[in-house]
Amino acid sequence: MHREGINPKNATAEDFLCDFCGQCWAEDRPMVEGHRGSLICAKCLTLAFDELWNRLAGGPIPEGSTCVLCLERRDDPAWASPINGSLVCKRCAKQSAVMLERDPDSNWKRPKPDA
Repeated sequence: MHREGINPKNATAEDFLCDFCGQCWAEDRPMVEGHRGSLICAKCLTLAFDELWNRLAGGPIPEGSTCVLCLERRDDPAWASPINGSLVCKRCAKQSAVMLERDPDSNWKRPKPDA
């Protein structure tokens, strides 16, 4: 998401916020962008991926709601941010994980399942 009142001709890192925790983009907080400027930071992606892929948890997207990243309502499980309730579907969590892992500057790795 973008900070309210952003000047698109003079945007800074502080103007780009994670849709799930509200933290701004930073060198040590890489993000993946979804549709219409939506963003998920590495920390939130770690939580979402772990719940959806490792723990096989998460609930359905409620009627009338959509995934923040793809803007679709899917039957797959979704992770809801404990901070603001924003939803990311299982498919978008996986696609975002692939994107962040491919970025050599991010140093991000998928969380491993508990042994």
